[in-house]
Formats: sequence, structure tokens, C-alpha cells
Amino acid sequence: MFWLVALGLIAIVGVPMAGALLRRDQNTPKAAEQDMGIYKDQMSEVDRDLARGVFNEDEAKAARTEVARRLLAADKRATAEVAATSAAPTANIIAVGLVAFALIGAVWLYIEIGVPGMRDLPLQDRLATEKKTRDSRPDQTAGEAAAPKLDLKADPQHEDLVAQLRDAVAKNPEDATGLRLLVDNEARLGNLTAARAAQQHLMGILGEDALASDFTDTGEIMILAAGGYVSPQAESALVQALNRDPRDPRARYYSGLALAQTGRSDVAYRMWAGLLEEGPEDAPWIPLIQSQIGQVARAAGISLSAQSLPGPSAEDVENATQMAPEDRQAMIRGMVGGLAERLATDGGTPTEWARLIRAYGVLDERGKANAIWLEAKETFKTNAEAMVLLQEAARAAEVIN
Repeated sequence: MFWLVALGLIAIVGVPMAGALLRRDQNTPKAAEQDMGIYKDQMSEVDRDLARGVFNEDEAKAARTEVARRLLAADKRATAEVAATSAAPTANIIAVGLVAFALIGAVWLYIEIGVPGMRDLPLQDRLATEKKTRDSRPDQTAGEAAAPKLDLKADPQHEDLVAQLRDAVAKNPEDATGLRLLVDNEARLGNLTAARAAQQHLMGILGEDALASDFTDTGEIMILAAGGYVSPQAESALVQALNRDPRDPRARYYSGLALAQTGRSDVAYRMWAGLLEEGPEDAPWIPLIQSQIGQVARAAGISLSAQSLPGPSAEDVENATQMAPEDRQAMIRGMVGGLAERLATDGGTPTEWARLIRAYGVLDERGKANAIWLEAKETFKTNAEAMVLLQEAARAAEVIN
């Protein structure tokens, strides 16, 4: 039905345009021919005026001479118009060809960037759908249940110390300092659900004295415990943080993540772009944004230039598909090899390790991607946040399920 309507509209627009061009000038009197008819009438009028005595012979002769001069000039113009008319069919065919090209080009452009058959999506309906999606999101408990479990290997002595810390907090549950230490150490062990529970207990103790950073910590640990998913409860904590400190960069980053997950990539992009501009370059949220903002920009319909990141991103690798095969492979492998060598000798951030895993996945080199994943997992085994990022990269490269 969609294409029948589209073809009907093309016919309604194209056929009259082509017909008008083909019929052009066929039934329109030429200006020079019209002038010649007028001048011939004037010549007859001069003879009649002479017969009625309006002109004498000399005046009539002068009038005939002037009308004859104009008649000759009109005859020359008529000859030129005939020549132009003989060339008109070719011009008309070219014009019709341009009309056809424009119509075919319009169809091609729609197929290239549009979605044939997709129903109309007015802004109000889209916003309503997004709100429904946000309102029906799984809660924190469901998010944690669906999150992959972290396999972190901890020092036995560290585990013993954390066990002692748990006992101390249990004996003194109102100790805010002990709870903060417990949250941090549970997270280091990969016990993110326990860390989230301890953080919520801490927030209950702090009450009205809780700072913006405390709410951000709560939202962050909830997101980590849910495997990167921003639950309504986590988002509520972030809102509380931004109400107290609208400039809090961590809260803004995670709020952007929540928006991206619920269909508002346009707002998420603006929020993250502002954080990138503010810096500083060594802020921990900068590499996280850089690794995701390309995807968010595409979802928002924003054309984004390549980010100045060390080594190739998955987007860099995908964009290289426009190059010649041999040039593309040389560029990709050069960038990937350079990043791999630098990480092997100098180390790097979790984001860079994740980028290398994704790049090997795009290159369909699962063995190398798996080797980098195993090495990165060992390197960052005590960093829960890094492990979440690395696991996402490993899943994208189809190294793990």
C-alpha cells in the first residue's frame, strides 16, 4: 500500500510536469509573427487613410517606409524563432529527463535514509511512548538479577579483612565511616549487591545531611550492581544529586546514560557533549563518554566527527568500510596493532582495553579478542567498574555470552 501511494504521488507530480514541458510553445503564437500581422494591418490602414485624405502622398510614403522597416525586422525575428523552435524538442527531452531523474532520485534518497512503510511518529506520540518505556522499566532488584556475575579473584587476606569489617558494621550499624569503608570494599570484591545495600543503609543514616556526592555514589553503585542498567531507583538518586549540585559531573554522566537507555539520545548527547567540553581530559568519565557518544549521536541523528582518542574505536573500524579493501585492512590493522603494542608495554585505561577487544571483534579475530579479554580481566580484577566495561566489550566481540 505504501509503495502504491508513493507511485501514485510520483505520477500525479511527474506526469503534469513532463506534459507541460513537452507541450511547451506548441500552441503559443510567436511574438514576431504577431508583430508582422500588426504591421501588415498598419500598411493597409495607411492606404485607407490616403484614400480618405488623412495623409497626402508624401506622408503616406513616409508611413509605408517606416511600417515596412518594422515589418522586415519582425520577419528576421520570426526566422530566428523558427530556428529556436526546431531545437525545442531536444531541450524538452532533456528537461523531461531531468524531471525523471529528480523523481527517481527522491525515491532512492528515501530508501537510503528513510524507513519505507513505517507509520507516522508525531513528536507527541514519540514522547508518550518514551514515557511509557521509562515508567515500565524493571526495578533495581530485577536489574541486579539480570546482571552478569563478576568473577573477581581477591586476596584471601583482603577477604578476611572485609569479613571483619562486616562484623564491625553489624555491631555498630550507625557508624557512617564503617559503612563507607564497607561499600568500597564490597565493591572491590565484586559483591556489588552487598555494596548497594550498605550504601542504602548509609543513606538512611545520613538523612538530610546527605551530600550530592552521597546520592551520586548511591546511583553509581546501583548502576554497577545492575550491570550498567539505570533503574528508576538509581535515576531517582541521580536526580537528588543534581538537585543539590547541578554541576556534578558523575551525576550528569549517569543521567545521560539513563536518557540514552530510555530513548532520549538527543538529550543524552547534549549532556555528554557538555561534559567533554568541560573536561578535564583525565577525568574518569571522559573515556566512558568517548567510547559511547558516537553511538548516542547516531541514535539522535547527529553527524559526529571522529573523536581524538588513542587507538581505534569500533566506530573507526566500521567507518573504514568505505575505503578500498587493501587500504582498509592496512589502516585497521595498523591502528589495532599500535594500540595492542602500547597496552602491552605501557598499559592503559579500562576503556582502551575494551576498545581493543571490540576492534578485534569487528575484525572477526575472536582468538585475539579472547586473549586480550583474559589479560584485561586479570589486570583489572579488583576494579568492579572496569570489569563491567570490559565485560560489555567482550560480549560485543562475542567472546563471552
